[in-house]
Amino acid sequence: MKDEEDKKIDETVVEDADTETDEDVVEFVFNDDGEEDIKATLKKLRKDLKEAQKEKTEYLTNWQRERADFTNYKKDEQERRESTLAYARENFAEELLPVLDAYDMAFSNREAWEKVDKNWRIGVEYIHAQLLKVLADNGVNPIKVSVGDKVDPKLHEAVENISTDDEAQDHSIAEVTQSGYIIGERVLRAARVKVFEFKK
Repeated sequence: MKDEEDKKIDETVVEDADTETDEDVVEFVFNDDGEEDIKATLKKLRKDLKEAQKEKTEYLTNWQRERADFTNYKKDEQERRESTLAYARENFAEELLPVLDAYDMAFSNREAWEKVDKNWRIGVEYIHAQLLKVLADNGVNPIKVSVGDKVDPKLHEAVENISTDDEAQDHSIAEVTQSGYIIGERVLRAARVKVFEFKK
């Protein structure tokens, strides 16, 4: 019985080989006398080769184009992801600014703050320092500003002008009324300041 099955498989293989189309087999070209026409065969082979090379070039070009498109897609997707994360981080940081302002207000009255129980005061200051560290780890930092610095409209928002008779103080910071913050290179909120204005 096994021999019969093997015989059937062999017959199937032979039948499959017989069913190959003319396109699958490279044929020789024969002339009217029944002899092989070498020039015609060579011409046919060259034509087939040229078509195969053209197909290969098309496949390669399409593959390279698809690969470039996929690389561009991955790059665009990465930029979108980074943009979304930056936007989310920025919104989150903006929501925390009033909390930082509350700490600043509590610390601004040094005399009243010193009267608070020392252990409690140290704990609150520690929590404030932790909050600033978490923000700094996410790219949010306070804008460094001191009394006497020249006003930079990119970093400072003037909320009041204070007259001065000292020309050297003109357009310098008299007082910081609210801290400003940057996230990366972008100003999250400008520092609010009072500015000296020289009047003759």
